[in-house]
Amino acid sequence: MYYQLPNGKTIYLTIEEYLNLTDADIQYLVSLNVGESVLNPFKGSVVNKSGKDKTYDFTFTDEDEDSHESDNMYPFDDIVDLSDNLDI
Repeated sequence: MYYQLPNGKTIYLTIEEYLNLTDADIQYLVSLNVGESVLNPFKGSVVNKSGKDKTYDFTFTDEDEDSHESDNMYPFDDIVDLSDNLDI
């Protein structure tokens, strides 16, 4: 992951390195002037990476669609409405 130091420069750290980072470590990195100035806010982002075609591990046919229509689409049809039987 990229981490921006207080001086504006950016460094790459793993999650373990970030979790073990102390204030003294940050001051030391700033004093050494490590890192680079990043002008592109999307550097290292998945936005810049080219995507692959999506692959599915199943096949969908018209027969599958027809079989879903025969399923019970309204499972609460068997519920009796008790408000009709009340005398108020």
